[in-house]
Amino acid sequence: MLKLLKKLKRQEIIMMLFSVCFVVTQVWLDLKVPDYMSEVTQKLVKEGTKVSDLYQPGGMMLILSLISFAMSLIVGFFAARIGAGFTRTLRGNVFDKVLSFSVKEAQQFSVPSLITRTTNDIIQIQLVITLGLQVMIKGPIMAGWAIYKISDKSGEWMIATAGAVLILLTMISILMLFAFPKQKIIQGLTDKLNGLARENITGIRVIRAYNAENYRNHSFDMASSELTNTNLFTMRLFGLFQPVMMLVSNGLLLAIYWIGAYLIDAASLMEKVTIFGDMTVFMSYAMQVVMGFMMMTMIFIILPRAIISANRINEVLDTTPDVQYPTSMSEVNEMNDTVVEYENVTFAYSDSAEPVIENVTFSAKAGDTVAFIGSTGSGKSTLVNLLPRFYDVTKGSVRLNGKDIREYTQDELNKRVGYIPQKAVLFSGTIKSNMDFGVSQASPLSEADMYDALALAQASEFIASKENGLQSEVAQNGTNFSGGQKQRLAIARALARKPEVLIFDDSFSALDYKTDKMLRKDLAEKTQAMTKLIVAQRISTIMDADLILVLDNGKVVGQGKHKELLATNEVYQEIAYSQLSKEELANG
Repeated sequence: MLKLLKKLKRQEIIMMLFSVCFVVTQVWLDLKVPDYMSEVTQKLVKEGTKVSDLYQPGGMMLILSLISFAMSLIVGFFAARIGAGFTRTLRGNVFDKVLSFSVKEAQQFSVPSLITRTTNDIIQIQLVITLGLQVMIKGPIMAGWAIYKISDKSGEWMIATAGAVLILLTMISILMLFAFPKQKIIQGLTDKLNGLARENITGIRVIRAYNAENYRNHSFDMASSELTNTNLFTMRLFGLFQPVMMLVSNGLLLAIYWIGAYLIDAASLMEKVTIFGDMTVFMSYAMQVVMGFMMMTMIFIILPRAIISANRINEVLDTTPDVQYPTSMSEVNEMNDTVVEYENVTFAYSDSAEPVIENVTFSAKAGDTVAFIGSTGSGKSTLVNLLPRFYDVTKGSVRLNGKDIREYTQDELNKRVGYIPQKAVLFSGTIKSNMDFGVSQASPLSEADMYDALALAQASEFIASKENGLQSEVAQNGTNFSGGQKQRLAIARALARKPEVLIFDDSFSALDYKTDKMLRKDLAEKTQAMTKLIVAQRISTIMDADLILVLDNGKVVGQGKHKELLATNEVYQEIAYSQLSKEELANG
């Protein structure tokens, strides 16, 4: 928690220090009021006291109470500002950190957990700051100061107060012993529940198609019940504390009155007035002690979860991304003939895991089209994902324009390499905002550039059919478009960036054969300077490639052009003849 608090800005620290000063002043004012109350009490029992004699102490009680109220408002304002400002900064830091993660770190934490850490966990931090300045600081100060103020009063009253404090401390110890460990479990169960909810929502069509509603409901109910029962356990403990506090408070009042009656009965006539006044003051201070401990219980309700949330946030912030980029780079030889070069590339997801790519070597010049084909799990997508550095090679090297990609800054590499994933990703907004997404070598894009890219991606027709054209709305994840439309928009977005290398990671799978053919034809004619790496399942998509790599279990078992591989490579033949007839393959 302290590690996170070091991220407070200077302005927030100053406001926090002022808040502490105001809280101390507020406590002093609250504890000063009983002194004037004692003066009022003593005057009331004296003969000859006039109403005007009560104006001065009564007026001071009112003034002190109003000033204390004003201090409370100021502290509340500062606490809200500090809490909101700090969590905004913290949320930005977590978000920036997550954006720097490679695929490895994203999978390590899981998407639901990262969402929970960015939302629920940060809210816990905001809550502890907002209430902390008002309650966590005030409670201990009020209780301690009030005990000090009454320490020189009657020993019998002090014994009663000490007994009440002992009961309260015992209750707090029980909360720390039993409720505190449950808070970490609750956060983990929240991650699990969020994960199931996300899975159910994204897979709703499959769930309905398989009549699996009851099965998925049961899974969700199990996770929800586990979280509910754990929450109930902790909330029951916290709920038990409130009636115990009331019992202790009322019992302490009764004890003070009973002891006071005994002392007054045993005192002389002159001492009775003094004892009565002391009893009134002691009773006020004793209630301040109880109030202070009630405030401290708030600490043990919100602090444990906030500490666990802080640890979870620190886990994200302290994680070093597996893929590191240099902050600067030397100039690139733009005249290099070979644009992309893989040399003895081997990749494994971890040091102890078996390699999924082994000793792959190939090169591509400007304008070349290199295709990758193979059975599912052969390593095609993993191989092309090494170029934009979603992962780093385990052995060997990947070079772009003769320079190892690990020497490129992140911005420079991303400007030069365009990427279209297997599953097209669109963002909520408009078609135009999706086309003009991010920063590239072509930024800023004109509408003419966008329309050219859309035409090349065979998307002009359905864009023209929409009433608002480029301003047509795009729902989150592009759910208001078909699979083929989303793929064409994703392809157009990448083409509009005008990268040196464009990666199609099975990006034609949702296109019909006619659109696929027209798109490949236009790409060959209008992107002659662009190097293209294509992962595909269809033989028809890659037949015209300048180089085809056939992969099997992470190894290249053949490379060459279509006719050459069709004549000599068994793996390629098996794939080809399973999709097309001999006549179709012969005629291209």
